[in-house]
Amino acid sequence: MKIIESAKVKEKAYIEKIENGLTVIIIPKKNILKKYAIIGTHFGSIDNRFIMPKTGEEVFIPDGVAHYLEHKMFEQENGVNSLDKLMALGLEANAYTTNDHTAYLFECTDNFYEGLDELMDYVQNPYFTDENVEKEKGIISQEINMYDDEPSWKVYMNALDCLYRENPIKIDVAGTVESISEIDKEVLYKCYNTFYNPNNMVLVVCGDFEPEELLKEIKKRVIKKDNQGEIKRIYPPQEDGINKEYAEKTMDISNEIYIIGFKDKILEDKAEIVKRHIAIEILLNMLMGKSSSLYKELYEEGLTFVLPDLDYEFSSQYAHVLISGQSKDSKKVRDKLKEKILKYSKEGLSEEDFKRISKKVYGDYVVEYNSVEETARMFLADYMKGINCFDYIEKFGLVTFEYLTEVFEDCFVNNQMILSVVKGKK
Repeated sequence: MKIIESAKVKEKAYIEKIENGLTVIIIPKKNILKKYAIIGTHFGSIDNRFIMPKTGEEVFIPDGVAHYLEHKMFEQENGVNSLDKLMALGLEANAYTTNDHTAYLFECTDNFYEGLDELMDYVQNPYFTDENVEKEKGIISQEINMYDDEPSWKVYMNALDCLYRENPIKIDVAGTVESISEIDKEVLYKCYNTFYNPNNMVLVVCGDFEPEELLKEIKKRVIKKDNQGEIKRIYPPQEDGINKEYAEKTMDISNEIYIIGFKDKILEDKAEIVKRHIAIEILLNMLMGKSSSLYKELYEEGLTFVLPDLDYEFSSQYAHVLISGQSKDSKKVRDKLKEKILKYSKEGLSEEDFKRISKKVYGDYVVEYNSVEETARMFLADYMKGINCFDYIEKFGLVTFEYLTEVFEDCFVNNQMILSVVKGKK
């Protein structure tokens, strides 16, 4: 097995692409009781147009298929729901769909191999019928309607609509009630057979294991499948600029919520992506983190009630910064942030703040490796983006103050700011 490691956090990951094409990543953690397994396919909500590897057929699928597949994978031909079976074993099991991947997981202290049996069984053996596919439409329609009534989801989707015009990142992961009405078992099987090929998947396991022994057990549980070749995904051309600067919606809430966004440029160099990501996390903490002068000012003026969430989302098709929080006047928060950015642009960033906050961000990275769940999910998400998870620790020192200033000018100063707000009915 190939071994990658981080000397700084004293962690190793054992990686092997086994015979059927599945990539296996094992992160051993001695003397840890909890065990965590997660298997993912590189198929998310943005993958709605592609070319079939074997036939060359161009396929355009309805919005929400990746999420629909996630729902249907648990139902087995023998009438057993695999999620129920995993829970009956005393395991915590779940699944989720993102913009760029779908994942199935469980965590436990006991019955790990029984859980692995079930996980590998249902992920490798789909069972779709006209009846069970049709039945799911009512369930997912309810989920879609529920999210339509969720203020935090609406403010997020409206922020993406401000940032992008045609990019499929704007598509709700679950699709719409109209789009899922077009999904049938043929669509699900076509997407399953394309994207659930082992060559497009990765299994990550974290816990107290001997990697070689665990790998042998995993190999016993895989189904042999031919390598179908590369999946050619078709996306709209990359867009310059934003779609619009402001979006507002009124809902039944007490305090208005907001997202301030900045559209970043998309990079191809993986090392540069990691470096830029680190720099942006440091900058976000300098601008609106807990110890920032702006957060203190907003709090003292009663313009913010909670510490804002600071996020950077990216893939090969999108990249953006999102700052989200609650306020009695979101436009004032945006204006004060804009003033702070212009001030830093004229006077320069504080190198002292950079050094202090760099230590804080680095510490946050290190702490994540204390959790088997966080470790496994980080490795899976980063693998889908073609990134070595350890690079965030190992390459951290490459982010200099000079580089930070360049990223600040590029991402925050020379860029348009968007604001998405959900206000209360009063």
